[in-house]
Amino acid sequence: MALPSAWAARQHRTTLLAAWQQDQEQRIGLLAVDASQWSVQCSLVVPTRAHGLWAEAGGSVLAVARRPGDWLLRWRPGQAKAQWHWIDGDRRFNGHVITSADGATLWTTETDLDTAQGWLGVRDVASLDKTGEWATHGMDPHELLALPQAVGGLPVGTLMVANGGIPTLPETGRSKRELGRMDASLVALHPASGELLGQWRLNDPHLSIRHLAWDPVSGTLGIALQAEHPDLAAHQAAPVLAVWDGRTLRVAEGQPALAGYGGDICALPRGGFAVSCPRVNQLALFGAQGRWRQAIEHVEAYALASDRQQWWLASSRGQVGLLHGGTDGAEPSRSRAPDRDTLALQIENHWVLMAG
Repeated sequence: MALPSAWAARQHRTTLLAAWQQDQEQRIGLLAVDASQWSVQCSLVVPTRAHGLWAEAGGSVLAVARRPGDWLLRWRPGQAKAQWHWIDGDRRFNGHVITSADGATLWTTETDLDTAQGWLGVRDVASLDKTGEWATHGMDPHELLALPQAVGGLPVGTLMVANGGIPTLPETGRSKRELGRMDASLVALHPASGELLGQWRLNDPHLSIRHLAWDPVSGTLGIALQAEHPDLAAHQAAPVLAVWDGRTLRVAEGQPALAGYGGDICALPRGGFAVSCPRVNQLALFGAQGRWRQAIEHVEAYALASDRQQWWLASSRGQVGLLHGGTDGAEPSRSRAPDRDTLALQIENHWVLMAG
């Protein structure tokens, strides 16, 4: 298809850290993407599906297993070996990892297998070993991020944690049981002590709080939601986005039915949020205050990433799309994979823009 005019003068290549399945193997690696084509630069085989990814300042990357996961790794792309860490028997990784802005501390979201309660693992950056842990004051903690600026009285660096709220224990694995006990919440923890600085809940207890994105234009946090309603009609019509401004947490307004499933989320270059909705093959676009804008068709839309100028999306079928600047009603360009990679590569839930 013809590329949007905004891409006419922007044909440079971008590198994204991604996870995927290829030839029955699970991998993480770097993908080179431009306005017309993408290709695999390098990759590493991992034992199970990867979920959360993190690019470190020195060029190395972190990856953690999909929940309930037992491995965490650091890898320098292009090298054959990685640094591995296997979690203790009474804990499981919940799929996300980040480091502090100064690179001195590493945090992982985890679940206690005996109690189903959520914890943040505080880890030594060099060894990946745990040096402490802090309660997340909920169950099923998933994504976390550190606030890049003070918001609503919370200091810079405050850890925002998405407690999904779904009870999980060894006998249930990823199966969802006892949803009547759901207790999803967004919590703010002090980055030096783990002290609880704030906790917010939505009015609808069947909305699981999953993934987070910071919008630097508006100073707002966007949260991708996943519905767990027993009633099918309520499930299908459920919102896929909530927004937090430092004081209140509220769901999106004016959204059409999107099957109640937000897969990934990113901030848009001019403000607002994009939420991938793979079950309806659409991207949902919202303003920074959570007001509905529009939908963009994209088959099995999932992984999202953005910077101040452009944003990238991918589907589990290996289809990649790019868009420059704001949406302005334009369809993204779709990058073509080399023939040898087409359909053989199934991109996972998240990917991360590499610096440089």
